[in-house]
Amino acid sequence: MECCRRATPGTLLLFLAFLLLSSRTARSEEDRDGLWDAWGPWSECSRTCGGGASYSLRRCLSSKSCEGRNIRYRTCSNVDCPPEAGDFRAQQCSAHNDVKHHGQFYEWLPVSNDPDNPCSLKCQAKGTTLVVELAPKVLDGTRCYTESLDMCISGLCQIVGCDHQLGSTVKEDNCGVCNGDGSTCRLVRGQYKSQLSATKSDDTVVAIPYGSRHIRLVLKGPDHLYLETKTLQGAKGENSLSSTGTFLVDNSSVDFQKFPDKEILRMAGPLTADFIVKIRNSGSADSTVQFIFYQPIIHRWRETDFFPCSATCGGGYQLTSAECYDLRSNRVVADQYCHYYPENIKPKPKLQECNLDPCPASDGYKQIMPYDLYHPLPRWEATPWTACSSSCGGGIQSRAVSCVEEDIQGHVTSVEEWKCMYTPKMPIAQPCNIFDCPKWLAQEWSPCTVTCGQGLRYRVVLCIDHRGMHTGGCSPKTKPHIKEECIVPTPCYKPKEKLPVEAKLPWFKQAQELEEGAAVSEEPSFIPEAWSACTVTCGVGTQVRIVRCQVLLSFSQSVADLPVDECEGPKPASQRACYAGPCSGEIPEFNPDETDGLFGGLQDFDELYDWEYEGFTKCSESCGGGVQEAVVSCLNKQTREPAEENLCVTSRRPPQLLKSCNLDPCPARSSIDSAWNACKVLC
Repeated sequence: MECCRRATPGTLLLFLAFLLLSSRTARSEEDRDGLWDAWGPWSECSRTCGGGASYSLRRCLSSKSCEGRNIRYRTCSNVDCPPEAGDFRAQQCSAHNDVKHHGQFYEWLPVSNDPDNPCSLKCQAKGTTLVVELAPKVLDGTRCYTESLDMCISGLCQIVGCDHQLGSTVKEDNCGVCNGDGSTCRLVRGQYKSQLSATKSDDTVVAIPYGSRHIRLVLKGPDHLYLETKTLQGAKGENSLSSTGTFLVDNSSVDFQKFPDKEILRMAGPLTADFIVKIRNSGSADSTVQFIFYQPIIHRWRETDFFPCSATCGGGYQLTSAECYDLRSNRVVADQYCHYYPENIKPKPKLQECNLDPCPASDGYKQIMPYDLYHPLPRWEATPWTACSSSCGGGIQSRAVSCVEEDIQGHVTSVEEWKCMYTPKMPIAQPCNIFDCPKWLAQEWSPCTVTCGQGLRYRVVLCIDHRGMHTGGCSPKTKPHIKEECIVPTPCYKPKEKLPVEAKLPWFKQAQELEEGAAVSEEPSFIPEAWSACTVTCGVGTQVRIVRCQVLLSFSQSVADLPVDECEGPKPASQRACYAGPCSGEIPEFNPDETDGLFGGLQDFDELYDWEYEGFTKCSESCGGGVQEAVVSCLNKQTREPAEENLCVTSRRPPQLLKSCNLDPCPARSSIDSAWNACKVLC
């Protein structure tokens, strides 16, 4: 293979030109820096606190001018000043208090945030509108603006980042962390509305904890805001906020503005105490307070050191854990404090091997391989889930979860939980049977049992499960009623004897079946069967039925009979009297006392028969509007058979009832109308 190639004349010229250009560039940079002497020492800081400026100088060694600057600056004394030190710009203004201005002494106050020339010393005479520029530039290190770290140096405003470096654009996040991501605090926003009360003169709007920032509250209404404070040392204070101004409350600056219809409270923070904002009711009208601030997350997870090794030799493991740390008190607290903040994510434990040296032969152990081959890691082990605490509607089932370790021989033993914390712990509880419980479902009401006056109406009520199927399990105590009174607004009239043309549906018989029906449920209850036929064909007899104590077995969906004493509540009657009408068409002498044992005194003879409307007569007209009259009959209430009218109480006979019918107009006499002819008679 050819290792070298002869250069062409063109290639050689290009290479020489490149070397010449590189040589000139390097020499020019060297000459430029060589024209300056070394930088001198840094000067004393312009301030002792609050952020000042220091400078360093260098000399130009050339007879001609040197490129670049002969001075450089840096920030210094970047520590907070004590509260009593005051504002640096205000100190410079007050230095002119003993110098006459136009022959007069003034007390000068600073004029800050001048948009045109923020680095000139402008001051205002106290109690006047006089504003004077007392110096063309402020001392180095003076803040350009009150809410900024930018500082004036040699009369020019220089950008300063939160890292206190000149020219830096790094800023604090809303939590006050330089170049932070906002994860160390949380935004709190809300609204409070006062309630007029004769017995309550004040109320708490919001509690703002220590370290909070960017607080703003706006009250709209006639009420008044005031502050209560509590320092970390337990000292309490109060500020009534009686007038507009800027106050220092427990070393925190408070800006308060009072207007006729509202109040505005601002605190830049960070607060040096816990602030409780309260409202004093004026009693004239309600007020609303809107508030917003950034609350520090004072409880944070902190990773611990590695726990002791699980073995002294032969290979073991060790883990880290996480503990909840209170940033205010600098102590470890219960984990629940860190769980309060959703932003807090507990770090996962770390696992590492340890003590991998073989155990000494004197210990009776053979040389073992690294633990991850023959010494399995501890693991979580769980017991089976318990039965669900509820059969429906959502319950809880639990289990025990423990950390276990298996040795080389396969023996499993329980160990401390921290050994398993390298993996998430299995849940010890979970929801179960979250489907809805069976519910009573009521059908529509039947028509009223009467056509006028007061009667009854009935409905079917079913127990429906979450699949929509008719089942048991509904509580009898919550079952909707199946019978209620109803009133038909139609007036009742005295009837005339006319033949019925319409038959009324036997609602009473249906209602009786609905009322006596009972569904078997998971609670033991009495379930009656249907009544037997009356023991006589006329006169007074008896009816019997079987009443069982039964329960629905949910797991097999079958019905089981229980002893009577397992069912609560009164047992329904298993025998009752019945009346099948008079014998041989005559009215017997009936003694209600004879049936007290059967009826239980619940009804007497008169209640076996009653008047009822059974339909209407034929319409009096076939068209053009007619009248129908209700037919009243005496009926046996049990058999629904017609009876002699003398068996019903005459005074209970309902009044006559009329209704209109055939309201359609009658058809024309002829399909083609023609003129009437002359009348056949004259008179």
